[in-house]
Amino acid sequence: MLVSMKEITQRAYEDNYCVIAPNVNWEIEARAAIEVAEEMRAPMILDFVYGCHPDIIFLGEILTKLAERASVPIAVNQDHGACMAHNIAAIRAGFTGIMVDRSLLSYDENVAQVKEMTSIAHSVGVGVEGELGHVGANDVNAEDSSLYTDPDQAKSYVDATGIDQLAISIGTAHGAYKGKPELRFDILERIKETVDVPLVLHGSSGTGDDLLKKACELGINKMNIYTDLLTSAAREVQKMDLEKDFLLEFYPNLIKGFKRRLKEVVEFSGSAGKVWEAGGGILDRRIIFDEGEVKQSH
Repeated sequence: MLVSMKEITQRAYEDNYCVIAPNVNWEIEARAAIEVAEEMRAPMILDFVYGCHPDIIFLGEILTKLAERASVPIAVNQDHGACMAHNIAAIRAGFTGIMVDRSLLSYDENVAQVKEMTSIAHSVGVGVEGELGHVGANDVNAEDSSLYTDPDQAKSYVDATGIDQLAISIGTAHGAYKGKPELRFDILERIKETVDVPLVLHGSSGTGDDLLKKACELGINKMNIYTDLLTSAAREVQKMDLEKDFLLEFYPNLIKGFKRRLKEVVEFSGSAGKVWEAGGGILDRRIIFDEGEVKQSH
């Protein structure tokens, strides 16, 4: 059941739970993620970063086909689209959501570029995620307040850009941590009070389940994760005795580890059992031309 990213996160926002968004770079990971979603009856978002596969159009066909065949709601989202070309490529590939990440730009330039791309995406029924503040890589510097999302800017940013969901920075980091994560839940709570769109947390891996669970309870509606899944997959493969085991078991063990960690995250996110009936949520990606206007068919 392929659905729009906007619908899948909006339902999570309204019912106060968090949808998990594992990154997937190839078919095996996507199938593993959907298997977990179906086993736990949980809606899920497949995230993909431009450049992690040599052909986004081809991968988009695979991801959307797998989503369409799934028995639970699945959205396909571009993670960290760094420029218009990347965002347009994802839309062409059939993604039902894009992240317009201009978080390294000045506030005004961030707003201008995200607003323009949101207008384009919405014209063909694609949801948009923006980021205010910046989730960096590895290092956690609790003293650098410039990295955190400014709660006082959050509402004006959402209103000015028209985005469907907001990625915020409250102390997480991409990849494996070099320091100890300390999440600013006070910032999360203030943002939750001021904006009326779903909130997204990046850099979940290595943060700790207790902290992540609390973030979900306090209002995070979409949680991105990948490094933890790869770590779990790698550890499962490391258990193999390559002198005795058949190497044909390599991929099954990889998948086993990937799925084990993903199940743990889905469990504390509150999204297990949150599927809804097929019907209005199914996304028809055909573009209908009507009297010169382009309309998205639903």
